[in-house]
Amino acid sequence: MFMIGRKGIVDAYLIGLVLVLGIVFVGGLVVFENVQKPGPSVPSGTSLSAVPKFENCNAITAAFKEASSQGIGGFGIMEKMAVGASSAPAPNAAGADTASQAQRYSETNVQVAGVDEADIVKTDGKFIYTVSPSLQTLSIVEAFPAESAVKLSSVKFDEKFSPNEIFIDGDIVLVFGSSYEDLSAQGASKSSVKCLDCYPYRSSFTTVQLWNVSDKQNPVLEKTLDFEGSYVTSRKINDIVYFVINSYPDYRILEETLPMPLTAESIVPKFRESTANATGSFEPVAKCGEIGYFEPVQAEQFVTVASISMSDLQAPVKKQVIVGSGQNVFASLQNLYVAEVNYNYPQPLPLVKTVTGSPIVREASESTIIHKFALSNGEISYKGLMNAPGRVLNQFSMDEFEGYFRIATTIGHVSRSAQEATSSNSIYVFNSELQSVGKLEDLAPGEQIYSARFIGKRAYLVTFKKVDPFFVIDLSDPSKPEVLGKLKIPGFSDYLHPFDETHIIGVGKETIEAESGDFAWYQGMKIALFDVSDVANPKELHKVVIGDRGTDSYALQDHKAFLFDREKELLVLPVQLAVIPEERKTQQRNQDWPEYGDFVFQGAYVYNLSLENGFQLKGRITHVSSDDSFKKSGYYYYNDWESVKRSLFIDNVLYTISDGKILANSLSDLSLIKEVKLGEKPDSTFYPMVE
Repeated sequence: MFMIGRKGIVDAYLIGLVLVLGIVFVGGLVVFENVQKPGPSVPSGTSLSAVPKFENCNAITAAFKEASSQGIGGFGIMEKMAVGASSAPAPNAAGADTASQAQRYSETNVQVAGVDEADIVKTDGKFIYTVSPSLQTLSIVEAFPAESAVKLSSVKFDEKFSPNEIFIDGDIVLVFGSSYEDLSAQGASKSSVKCLDCYPYRSSFTTVQLWNVSDKQNPVLEKTLDFEGSYVTSRKINDIVYFVINSYPDYRILEETLPMPLTAESIVPKFRESTANATGSFEPVAKCGEIGYFEPVQAEQFVTVASISMSDLQAPVKKQVIVGSGQNVFASLQNLYVAEVNYNYPQPLPLVKTVTGSPIVREASESTIIHKFALSNGEISYKGLMNAPGRVLNQFSMDEFEGYFRIATTIGHVSRSAQEATSSNSIYVFNSELQSVGKLEDLAPGEQIYSARFIGKRAYLVTFKKVDPFFVIDLSDPSKPEVLGKLKIPGFSDYLHPFDETHIIGVGKETIEAESGDFAWYQGMKIALFDVSDVANPKELHKVVIGDRGTDSYALQDHKAFLFDREKELLVLPVQLAVIPEERKTQQRNQDWPEYGDFVFQGAYVYNLSLENGFQLKGRITHVSSDDSFKKSGYYYYNDWESVKRSLFIDNVLYTISDGKILANSLSDLSLIKEVKLGEKPDSTFYPMVE
């Protein structure tokens, strides 16, 4: 991205990061210029038969120590995981009251049909389940019919547990969250070696709670799982939930020099399973001899892929553990792919110069390692890995179709200066045997991918620097991907969503070119409808720009905030609106540092969307209280407690959800039907609108 950050306070923070972490700051783009993890390259197409297991715990420790000595492991920068709105008629959920069930309702907007994704809100067409981070609660609302909507119950979580997102399956609600434990207080020795500064030992955990909500007014906690490490993401296929955990080893253990044998308890991440009647004890998530690796070993983290049944809570938890890490995840109905970015640094060169007197420059290369896991009714089988040049953006940069895995990457350095930019973009195709079979390289030199979407035998890419090249790519022959057409327009799209087979919705930002420098500045939020019926000549059919510089949306970072239904011609987006007053608009504009607008609104923008009429604003819905004291301070619209984060519909009623309340409005005219409060405002709550 070639724009300055969204808010002045964020700008200052990023500048601090530049000084502390060596991050290259280009306009508004923070370029992590090869600071994450150096290491040797990894061969592509490594299959299961070639993947060995560690012989013992000392072998694991030796691998981490070796990696740390090369600057790979340790306390590196952790990458954040980073997001038709599944609104087709949905089946009745088991245990629901079908006599008063809605005929049609929206589900979570997911990437792959049949592969559900956890979110902060779920509905079965009668009840709405939502977790409110600021309230630390799970709330159950009887939402249908809307006229009698009422909150039935609200579970207040323990202060050590922070809820994240949920799944529902019949009368079971699964809650993902983070927690912490003082392991020394639990009587669990973290190390079998002498460690003078290890106690008290507090560690962070990913916690999974399964609640029985057959009695909606009295939910019962049935089962709890604690995995030492950080939650990456999850998927649900039928009644089975698969999830990915990243875990760092205790580097105090790795730094021990005493020649004593280690055990799994001292080096492998912890795991605990508890029931409603008994709290379990911590154990290693796997035995050392069960943990896989691949040559050459790049030991930075453990990655655990686990599964749990939501229909049989007595079924054992299944786990696969390898030495690696997970940053972005794609899942089909049969396979799960975990991607990590790998930076390969060359050895330092002697101080020599060319005949022209210029020093020899050797750039670090980067690649994305993709671990493949086969999924089958809860069983998880590690199949091996692939290696694609470049770095992957997010889950939508990956896809599986007819047995082929496709991935879009960016490689090289992005710069304001055209002379200094070395970036380009590519698509790589792998077969079911993990072998590379096709590629399309060197797209949009000097730019980087801002959004991608694979749909059947086509791929759609948006790259950006000054204008938005929208690429239509043919993948019908996996061995010969080719560009069918492209369109260059101002702005860019952060998220692409299919409208139908020949039209794509893009959500992103409008931009203006800088007066000096080869880049552009963010402006207001942009939504566009692209016509790709003539693949050689895609065009922007309709476009709307919302607000001025500073306008933002959860949907730009998380696709689950995007609600679209073609049959209803409905598009709903949460928007934080920034507007420059008219008196300031008439003043001289400084294109070298465009100003931000003032925040004047946060809530849902509701559109009618059709091919004929484009985007027609139907109205806006806000949860903001008119008498709130934050409004006077100017920070009001950052108040996460009343920020609309999600929306859904049940029949002809639109529901908007914030931490504090749910509003039910008629889809015909957006008139208010019912307000359901989820809780009282916390004493002190101040969260950024966009993290």
